[in-house]
Amino acid sequence: MPNAPVDAPSETDLPRAVRLIGVPMDLGASRRGVDMGPSAVRLAGLVARLRALGLTVVDDGNVTVPDRGALGDDPDERLQAITAVCAVLAQRTAAAVTRGEIPLVLGGDHSLAMGSVAGTAAALHATTPAAGLHTSGPHGGVGARVGLLWLDAHADINTPESSLSGNVHGMPMAHLLGYGDARLSQLASSAGALFPTILPQHAVYVGLRDLDDAEKHIVRELGIRAFTMRDIDERGLRAVMDDAMTIASTGTAGVHVSCDLDWIDPREAPGVGTPVRGGATLREAHLAMEIIHDSGALRAMDLVEVNPILDHRNTTAELAADLVASAFGRRIL
Repeated sequence: MPNAPVDAPSETDLPRAVRLIGVPMDLGASRRGVDMGPSAVRLAGLVARLRALGLTVVDDGNVTVPDRGALGDDPDERLQAITAVCAVLAQRTAAAVTRGEIPLVLGGDHSLAMGSVAGTAAALHATTPAAGLHTSGPHGGVGARVGLLWLDAHADINTPESSLSGNVHGMPMAHLLGYGDARLSQLASSAGALFPTILPQHAVYVGLRDLDDAEKHIVRELGIRAFTMRDIDERGLRAVMDDAMTIASTGTAGVHVSCDLDWIDPREAPGVGTPVRGGATLREAHLAMEIIHDSGALRAMDLVEVNPILDHRNTTAELAADLVASAFGRRIL
């Protein structure tokens, strides 16, 4: 594959304004603590690092999230709460993209991506001509599509029926592809007549190493490109990321990057919701972000699953802030 898609926008075309949106939500996970992730990353000096790059940064504060203790143990009640949070997040993300900004969403558990990606997809679909791009779906439409790069140890493609745990943060990719609970799978449709939010050929995984059997079947059945840690070991991170960005940006108006910090090895990032040994190294993680920036295709970004309770002196939050800086253009020289 070529190193970059021929239709990728140049770096000078990228928005220079970043809209920071916090989502202090742990409703989709069984382990507590990731609701404090947005505060930890902010305290790590994220805004200052981005402004040092010449970016205009507006911190939009946090989306209001219901108190987990007040919801009780009813799974449907919790699902309704997650849906409501994601709907608000979709609106705020879509508004940022429509204004020409790059939304940077701080989590919180990964279930928030159902809202953030829906907002990015709906805004690009509504504001960007497709110019012959494929936009099939039951709702039709002539707008552009968004590509999705999912950096994660996990596929997060279970449905409520296939999930062994019932944790919604293991389901966002399935809902973005149009499966699972209709309340969550149709968030982009509600925001801009778009269903499904993401087409399988525009989605790509990097860093997978821990999947349920049902997830393996779904990934293969849908033909989603998935680069595991073995691919990174055998081919190197540069080759994998070049291919991944080509897949996500070809035939789309840009790429939404959804980064779960557990894609990095827990020796480097101990404070994450569901750590899995054998992840990307510190340098590989930075290289991935630098390649994302150099592609010129970044339109929105999630940074999720930072858990300060499990962290060591805010190490993981500091790493997260550093990685974001690399994704937005920080260079060694």
